[in-house]
Formats: sequence, C-alpha cells, structure tokens
Amino acid sequence: MLEVQDLNVFYGGIHALKGLTIQVPQGRVVTLIGANGAGKSSTLRAIAGLIRNKKGHIRYRGSEISGLSPVDIVKSGIVMAPEGRKIFPHLSVLDNLRLGAYARKDKAGVEKDLKWVYELFPRLEDRKDQKGGTLSGGEQQMLALGRALMSAADLIMLDEPSLGLAPKLVREVFEIIATINALGKTVLLVEQNAFAALKIAHHAYVLEVGAIVLAGSGEELIADSRVRDAYLGG
Repeated sequence: MLEVQDLNVFYGGIHALKGLTIQVPQGRVVTLIGANGAGKSSTLRAIAGLIRNKKGHIRYRGSEISGLSPVDIVKSGIVMAPEGRKIFPHLSVLDNLRLGAYARKDKAGVEKDLKWVYELFPRLEDRKDQKGGTLSGGEQQMLALGRALMSAADLIMLDEPSLGLAPKLVREVFEIIATINALGKTVLLVEQNAFAALKIAHHAYVLEVGAIVLAGSGEELIADSRVRDAYLGG
C-alpha cells in the first residue's frame, strides 16, 4: 500500500533520516519505535508532505506522492493525527470533526462517517457542542482520532496517540486503534509506549539516529533481547 524507499530528510545541516526504507501493507498495523530524536515523527511528516527538504521515494498504491502538497496527500487517502492532538480549542467538537472532512465533496458520506465516529467515541457525541479545549486529555485524543477518520482516508498515521494519558486511557486508545484496523483501516503508528505498540503491530521497525536498525513482526521484536533491553525495560 505504502512504500518508502531510501528516504533522506534534512533540517538545515542535520541529516535526520538516513536512507530509510519501510513498507506498510494494506490492512496492517505497522509501528515505528525508537528513542526521542530517532526520526519517527520526521518519517510521518515526510509522508504527509509537511517536510519539503527530503530525498527518496514515497509511493502510495504504486504512485509517487513525495512531491504532492499535504492537501493532495490527504485527498489521495493518507491522513495524520499529529503529536499533541492539535485540535482547535475554540471550536466545538462537531466543528473539529467536520474540519477533518474539509477535502470531501460527498455530503452523504460525511454524515455517515460522522455517525460512525460517534459510535466509536460516544463521549464525543455527548460533548458535540462543547469547545474542544474544554475536553479532558483522553477526550481530546479521541477527537483527534475522530477528526482523522472523518477524512475517509484508508491509511491513518498516528503520532504518539497515548502521550500524556493515564494508563487506563492508554489501554482504551490502543483498543480503539485495534478496532479501527479491524474495520479496514491501515495504521502507521509512532509510539513511545513500545510494548503497547508492538502488541498490536503486525510489522514493526526500530529507528536509531535516523536509520532502521531492526525490523520484524511485533511478536518478534518483543522477544528480541536488544529491544527488551533498550525499550521494554528488560
């Protein structure tokens, strides 16, 4: 579905991604783990078209997308829920969700997906008229996920969805990710909670200093002593 080949990203004189190559098969959950600064978020931002200073190939469903604008990438079927949620705090929950569908022209489909998002996140329907900034951290994360789903994209990229959440809410978020995947969405996940991410991942990559150093199934990497020692607390 998505193929990233020999991706290099630069921030001025800093070489942030160094020949990164990954594949995201359709219908799978693929996760990227690594320490802060390893290049995980840069990978997602490059795929989303938010980083211009890059080299290499990014192909989605066989077509090169590395030169497209972020809007055109969303229209092609890829969306990102960014780190820190980035909801619009002064807009209502409903308006935040509708903004996720800004590139769509199918009004009936938008209303159908809004109903689906409310089924996934009943609390959002209960709070649809509240301003986004008044929601709890967990509810804001649900709103960020719901907004991404409103784009009708087939590939959902999630950047640190459990960041700052209490353990109970972390479990809930990962259950929601598994549900989204079971309903047919492909997921590319960046997550500091390596164990939780690997538990739901079909495929996983470990990044260190901008390069892939390990790859395998989630189960294989959980069992790998190098991953356990570095990211799972032994």
